[in-house]
Amino acid sequence: MSRVADNPITIPDGVNVVSENQEVLVKGPKGDLNLSIHALVAVEVEDGTISFSPIGQDRKANAMAGTTRALVQNMVTGVSEGFEKRLELQGVGYRAQAKGDQISLQLGFSHPVEYRLPEGISAETPSQTEIVISGNDKQRVGQVCAEIRKYRPPEPYKGKGIRYMGEYVRRKEAKKK
Repeated sequence: MSRVADNPITIPDGVNVVSENQEVLVKGPKGDLNLSIHALVAVEVEDGTISFSPIGQDRKANAMAGTTRALVQNMVTGVSEGFEKRLELQGVGYRAQAKGDQISLQLGFSHPVEYRLPEGISAETPSQTEIVISGNDKQRVGQVCAEIRKYRPPEPYKGKGIRYMGEYVRRKEAKKK
């Protein structure tokens, strides 16, 4: 049995979870999310907890039960507290500015890069070299950060680029004469 799926999820106050027809719907103060459940996983919602069990005894059922539990836990955390990731820009003249549902990035190209945020994701720029991405869907927040970082990933020689806050970039020595 999956050790992850053995732990039931406790539902915090203000969060409503409904499970029907292999579909889990989680509603909370920060929005609502839904997930379709794999056919090998059984979900029970009762008196403030959500429990998961595999249907059958094969490895795939155990793996899917653990994966489903982790996904639902992320949904419950997302609608109650939300998720946020921070990016920092390093490089001369690198700037970011959030304008509504768009982020304008100056990354050393001849033109500014405009990135449109998907629905449910918000961004703010506390300083010109810092971007805070937040939302209730953990996967979406990470995906948006990865797409923004892709415009100018950190390079190992000068360390310029967009990196996650606190990310260590291994530096290389430049060519010798």
